[in-house]
Amino acid sequence: MAFAVVLEEQFKCCICLDIFTNPTTITCGHTFCLDCIEGFWDMKRKPECPLCKKTYRKRPKLSINLGYAEIIEFYKRSQGENLPPGSRTNSLPQLLEADEVPCAICCGDKSPSVKSCLTCLESYCELHLAPHLREAALQTHQLTDSDSFIASHLCRKHKKPLTMFCKSDQMPVCVKCTEREHKQHNFVLIEEERKRVKTSLRDTKASIKQMIHARWRKIEQIKNSVDLSKEITEREIQGSAKVCSLLITAIQRHQARLAEELEKKHQEAERRAEEMFQELQQEVHELQTRGIELKQLENTQSPVQLLQSFPSLNRLPSTRDWSDVTVYSDNCMGTVTRAFSKLVDICQDLSDKLSADEADKLNEYAVDVTLDPETASGWLVLSPDRKKVVVSSQNNNALLPDNPRRFNSCVCVLGKQTFASGRRYWVVQVGNKTDWDLGVTRESINRKGVISVRPEHGYWAICRRKGNSLTACAGPSVALHLQKTPQKVGVFLDYEEGSVSFYDAEAKTHIYTYSGCDFNEPLNPYFNPCVQDEGKNTAPLIICPLEERVREGQDITIESVMS
Repeated sequence: MAFAVVLEEQFKCCICLDIFTNPTTITCGHTFCLDCIEGFWDMKRKPECPLCKKTYRKRPKLSINLGYAEIIEFYKRSQGENLPPGSRTNSLPQLLEADEVPCAICCGDKSPSVKSCLTCLESYCELHLAPHLREAALQTHQLTDSDSFIASHLCRKHKKPLTMFCKSDQMPVCVKCTEREHKQHNFVLIEEERKRVKTSLRDTKASIKQMIHARWRKIEQIKNSVDLSKEITEREIQGSAKVCSLLITAIQRHQARLAEELEKKHQEAERRAEEMFQELQQEVHELQTRGIELKQLENTQSPVQLLQSFPSLNRLPSTRDWSDVTVYSDNCMGTVTRAFSKLVDICQDLSDKLSADEADKLNEYAVDVTLDPETASGWLVLSPDRKKVVVSSQNNNALLPDNPRRFNSCVCVLGKQTFASGRRYWVVQVGNKTDWDLGVTRESINRKGVISVRPEHGYWAICRRKGNSLTACAGPSVALHLQKTPQKVGVFLDYEEGSVSFYDAEAKTHIYTYSGCDFNEPLNPYFNPCVQDEGKNTAPLIICPLEERVREGQDITIESVMS
């Protein structure tokens, strides 16, 4: 009897839950009543198996499984049953409550579902849930409560599964939605969108992972930089203490030499004064003696003696003419000034030495700067490698596309590179040009018409005009009195520090520094070769190639300067 009950279950359609009528087997191997499977497919957009959910592009052509039908007929006769078509062995389904989810498989009056499948996106009553609990292929599907399935997987308006995704509105929709509210929209199967989102999700996770790793590396770099900064700072403190100590020693040594020299001058003045004093005393003594002799001759009574002695006594003793002899009490005139000038020369030599060491370290921040042709005035000609700019004899503005970034009046051009952080250094060969500008500018500067090269207008530059000395365009301008006009000018930008410094790249001496600058936007290198000035200023501005970087943290050697 138990075997008969189990066997009967194998002959029941999972849709109508009755013994097969006109059993039809589809290509996935599952069998249903012919009317049941056709009615099921009538409610679906795409034909699929109610059990394994295999979908078909086209609705398969159905035919009765005659062999299976004969077995069922034989089983019915063996059981002595005469069941009319459409009769049910189960009891009538109970009426659905308003908030209950109907079974997706039941035909006619639908039974309330007890579970929903997140894989099939369908809800099943207790009887139609049996295949999910029995068949191995369906046991891997994830089941959930029908209430939660309604909230997350059913359309609230049509109570249909959210099987489609509207790309126009970026939201899941059901089949009814695609036929009504979203009829003209672009939509895809929700599984297709899920795969796309999953791929995007994996890519995003990978990107986040890379970003996290990059930030950990940056954190490590910052920590290492802080540690290295501490070492360099301690070394610089020791170096500065050494410099100051040697400078103090040099000052003390020169002060001692100055005191010794002044003392020698005083002693020399005393010696000369003593010599003149003795000489004057000797002359006074000789004159006094002659006066006595003349007085005695005057008192003599002998005319013969008077006449004989007077010629020799009448001649005055040999003496110096003291009227032009001047004695100065200030014997130190100019000595202190000359000594101080020598000390200033030593300090200047020290400054040049320190500046040279600093200039060598600038190569650590060297960048490859090129010229941006989109910003170049029509008067300018750039070399193919964008490293050289020269002023031509004609204006080609009319032949160039209208570009808001281009200088249309002044013969200027900007560097292609943009700097919004860090330290940057580049060198420009100015040669013997009589006129030029170099520096950095804000990205938002005015490039049309006449421009004013001043910090308040976004320019930090130095210039040369008419072959004269260099000038810092600081507003008002600052004349730069240099011992030698540079042939190559180095430009050093420290964005965080807010400074722009200029150096003689060959002499390795400092020229000028803009400090305390407000860099609130990206900066570009700035070049202006200026007009030709009747052939006196035809040489180009040339961006020099990168030099080999020097060793970090070089020791400062100044003993030779102080000696």
